[in-house]
Amino acid sequence: MNTTLHVVFRTLILCAAMTGLAGCAMLGFDSSEPERVAAPPQQEPDESVSIFAEADEAANAEAEIRVRETVPKQYTVKKGDTLWDISSVFLKDPWFWPEIWNSNPQVENPHLIYPGDILTLVYIGGRPQILVNQAVAAGADGAAGPGGRPEIKLSPRIRKNALQADIPSIPGAAIRQFLTRPRVISKQEFDNAPYIIGSDDERLVMGQDTRIYVRGELDKERLRYTVFRAGEELVDPESGELLGYEAIYAGEAVIDEYADPARGKILTSSREILMGDRLLPTDKSQINNLYFPKVPDRKITGSVVSLFDGLFGVGQYQVVVLNRGDRDGVELGTLFASYKKGKSIRDRFNAREQDNVIELPSERSGLMMVFRTFDQVSYALVLESTNVIRPADEIRTPN
Repeated sequence: MNTTLHVVFRTLILCAAMTGLAGCAMLGFDSSEPERVAAPPQQEPDESVSIFAEADEAANAEAEIRVRETVPKQYTVKKGDTLWDISSVFLKDPWFWPEIWNSNPQVENPHLIYPGDILTLVYIGGRPQILVNQAVAAGADGAAGPGGRPEIKLSPRIRKNALQADIPSIPGAAIRQFLTRPRVISKQEFDNAPYIIGSDDERLVMGQDTRIYVRGELDKERLRYTVFRAGEELVDPESGELLGYEAIYAGEAVIDEYADPARGKILTSSREILMGDRLLPTDKSQINNLYFPKVPDRKITGSVVSLFDGLFGVGQYQVVVLNRGDRDGVELGTLFASYKKGKSIRDRFNAREQDNVIELPSERSGLMMVFRTFDQVSYALVLESTNVIRPADEIRTPN
């Protein structure tokens, strides 16, 4: 019996030893040549990988929405507010407002809000959202129904609201005159446009209700025309190319009789109208009240060509002309950051370098949004300014 147990124990110890040696070989302690393993065959990419990649991209996109450190619990919309102003209260990057307002299930058009509306920032599924009016009671305490959306209990009630206009995305008064009237024309358009040769009372300066005489090719299908004169040349500060002429709006005129010369009358005038001023068909396109700022898909750089109503510089809610337009992929709502070019200074503390002149880095001075485009130029409204914006300042796609 003892002999049998002794044999069994020796057998167990031998097996354990062999197992340990095999384990050591697997851990890489064996000096013998490792067994070669064939490479796995190439496979077609799994659709689930692309799905997860898209999900990661979406998560990264959501992560870009940065909420301010100090955010009010509620904000009551006031008369004179704009979507940009309100978004600046909640977000560090206000152009993300479509992402946080688009998902409101209780608002037919989430971009139409009115004075008196109460806005609240809540998190649904880890994503910030702005809720309006009734959503405050349901969403402020985090109560949510199926799909993560707040549950709202509806019951019959009478409401009394004054008729008010919806809040625009940007100040409409700042850009209205640029939307209904031509602003940039080519030299050919200016040369070919009909012009005023005189008036019935032989005045040099004309105004409202003055009878005028016009020569040139008029469109007989149109009655109403815009009176303008050519302003300064718009020259690209980078290439020196003539981009066009700024059209200075002077008034509106109507043609009564088509002949040579044609007869007409000045309907309105915003400044003096002179002989030689040109006529263009009045732009009857509808004024857009909602603009959605967006960062371009690709990097676009350029310069400020000129300022409107500014001699040396402009600030917030003033207009600038840029040397980028339709041909460069600029669209309505395109955002640009402006930069004040750094000065060139001499490094007087480094005597070892012969050419010790260095250029200081450019500093960001503002943020602007394009609201009207032409082929080679565009008009932009300054939404934010931390410094004076001047001609020849750089513009870039915002980070």
